[in-house]
Amino acid sequence: MAAKRGRGSTGAFLSEHQVTTLLVSHHVHAANGAQIAEAAARAGFRAELIALPPDPAARLSDAECGRVETAFFSGDVFPDYSRQFFSAARKAAQLKWLHVFNVGVDHPIYTEMLERGVRLTTSAGSNAEPIAQTAITGLLALARGFPHWLAAQRSHRWSPERKTPPRDLRGQTAIVLGLGKIGSEIARLARALGLKVVGVRRGPRRAEDPVDELYPPAALSDLLPRCDWLIIACPLTPETRGLVDAGLIAGLPRGARIINVARGEIVAEQALIEALHSGHLAGAYLDVFETEPLPADSPLWDLPDVLITPHNSAAAAGNDERVLAIFLDNLGRWHRGAPLLNEVLKNRQD
Repeated sequence: MAAKRGRGSTGAFLSEHQVTTLLVSHHVHAANGAQIAEAAARAGFRAELIALPPDPAARLSDAECGRVETAFFSGDVFPDYSRQFFSAARKAAQLKWLHVFNVGVDHPIYTEMLERGVRLTTSAGSNAEPIAQTAITGLLALARGFPHWLAAQRSHRWSPERKTPPRDLRGQTAIVLGLGKIGSEIARLARALGLKVVGVRRGPRRAEDPVDELYPPAALSDLLPRCDWLIIACPLTPETRGLVDAGLIAGLPRGARIINVARGEIVAEQALIEALHSGHLAGAYLDVFETEPLPADSPLWDLPDVLITPHNSAAAAGNDERVLAIFLDNLGRWHRGAPLLNEVLKNRQD
């Protein structure tokens, strides 16, 4: 029997019974079911797990879906089991809370869940370190001239760079667009390398922000003339879609570089390609694109100072463990009626 819930003074749902029914993948059920049960027991309730079928074409019965109160969209579900998972979530009339392994929630399914009144939490912070490390790796590779050396290696040429050695990185300016957990970690690492870091974020400055300066998005155009590195780490929202357009790119000084580990739709890709072709931009590291997979005929593949990764900057063996830890913390908070970590508020998915 599904637990009956009502809102408490904190706005959270409070349990009147000691059972929470949870939708999980078959993998999580097998690999982490005991851990979830132990965490629930420590918090004073029982977690009843409803597992998706191993066959991605199979579906849970309407009766099973009708018992689901909470759901965990884990990394193993994406992409092969996504349709199966959200088919069940859509039929789960009692679903009150959904936790997702990812950070970005710009997909329409999340808006749909919020519109239904389902509370939504993310795993923000679980992959901040690997994404930031990948972004900085791209920055260092471009700053130190690795595209030239790698091209020479592929053609078996001994080609030391003596006439135009790379500029010293120390003292250059990086603008980090978006100072969430990922952007903050990028900023911290960039400062450790001697860059001056300028953060762009809507919220006010906090004591722990690892930046030299902080400005609101409205000031971005005024900051561009002193930017050597534009690092994009903000979420995709109506305000950021197409933000880095031809005009903004033209406002960057000649020789600047762009790093995008956020969403491809934030950058006007054709304008980026033209700026790279013309030499206005000296290079780019791109993990995300307007169309994914990146089409085989995209000019970006062959531009000499462009580094490409297949939306894979977050890859790290420890991600699943970190996601599970956030979920288990929130599961206990859910039962207690405490504020949830990383909750996405309706009309505020950024």
